[in-house]
Amino acid sequence: MKKYKFIVMLFILILWFPAFSQETDSEDSDTETLTADSDAAKIIVNKYRLGDGITFSAPDGGYNINLRGFLQTTFETRKYEGDDQFYSRFRMRRLRLRLSGDAWGGKVSYRLQTDFAQANGGDGELSGMLLDAFIAYKPVKGLTLSFGQKSTPTDNRELGITSNTLQLVDRSKLSSYFGSIREVGLFVDGSFRIGHTAYLRPSIVITDGDGSATFTRRHGGLKYGARINYLPFGLFRAYGENRGGDMAREVTPKLSVGTTFSYNVGISDRRGRESGSILYLNDENKEALPDYIKFGADFHFKYMGFSVLGEFVKTWAHVPSEITQRVRNDGTTSTDFSGNMKDYVKARMMLGTGYNIQAGYMFQNRLSIDARYTHFDPDKNSFLHNELYFNRNNFYEVGVSKYLTKSYAVKVQASVVFVDAEPGSKNVNSIVTEGNETLLQAMIQFSF
Repeated sequence: MKKYKFIVMLFILILWFPAFSQETDSEDSDTETLTADSDAAKIIVNKYRLGDGITFSAPDGGYNINLRGFLQTTFETRKYEGDDQFYSRFRMRRLRLRLSGDAWGGKVSYRLQTDFAQANGGDGELSGMLLDAFIAYKPVKGLTLSFGQKSTPTDNRELGITSNTLQLVDRSKLSSYFGSIREVGLFVDGSFRIGHTAYLRPSIVITDGDGSATFTRRHGGLKYGARINYLPFGLFRAYGENRGGDMAREVTPKLSVGTTFSYNVGISDRRGRESGSILYLNDENKEALPDYIKFGADFHFKYMGFSVLGEFVKTWAHVPSEITQRVRNDGTTSTDFSGNMKDYVKARMMLGTGYNIQAGYMFQNRLSIDARYTHFDPDKNSFLHNELYFNRNNFYEVGVSKYLTKSYAVKVQASVVFVDAEPGSKNVNSIVTEGNETLLQAMIQFSF
């Protein structure tokens, strides 16, 4: 409960602080304003459009504050071949609130985003609610320095697409299997024009490599990464590079091609998303953790309602030979690795290759038809062979979406996923299945 109060109070403080701290023009204005005090600053409430949130601005343009959010409710039912039972559930998939703003002509900006649909992450976690919490500074045009917690550009491209604009009901399994989602550290992003139309967008990242923030100890060393995107035909309309279907209906072809690489020194989980869930020690009872390396290449293309997204990811690990002990879940240690130590360590990590290709077409009436294929090739020793959660290497998905507004604000989506389950795969009750799986998903979204 203390964590909830902390986040709510932080929202209130950031929202109202500029109203009492900024100096503004005292002359009358025909624009509707909210006034904190007769002698205090006036706050302009900008014109509202569904999905864009409420924007407050200073009359002199000194700062802007935006408050927006969205909710997604989903239904899914899963059927296993050879099993007559359907496994269904309703849930609040996302319930997000985002507060962002800028000051000094956009030189300084910030974002705070929470998800009230996330389950509690356990002792020491920020309950999974805190998504973004960072401050950014633009020293010169085309260069942004950010510090805090945010999504990392070293993940596959789909994880850079905002959740309320996804082309299908949910992200691909490539994002789920290999993505670290959000990290804490320093982010440097550039955007430079080359020639008449082309753009080059490089990013450099240094984080602690332990995923989202926690109140507990962080393990291992730092994570170093970089990404570079090349846009040969210019920028996408309406931030289309980071959105799903081609809502803007690009009038000329737009393409972004990118590659990314990261090296995580000493991870303490399966892929660098958590902190301290898997630990190893040496003879001196000091931590000795494996390094996690990830490479990715991807592209995003849009033209006249047609869009294609392609992604490839490869991961591998370096296991130090000094590991002699593993830490159990209860905190005790063991020297038993059931055979080769390095094979044991790798078998608990997300290692292998995978690719995802998806395409769709959005009609002028905002009806979108989409399809996706995702494939994995796990390493010999990899947690991707786990029979309960993974061990499924091919996903075929088709979906239909109806956008009810001229934006991504309100939409209804449905999709069906056909899953190739490898021998020995288990269902949600940990019972070995007799064949493949079929998953039906439906989602309704409303943004304000």
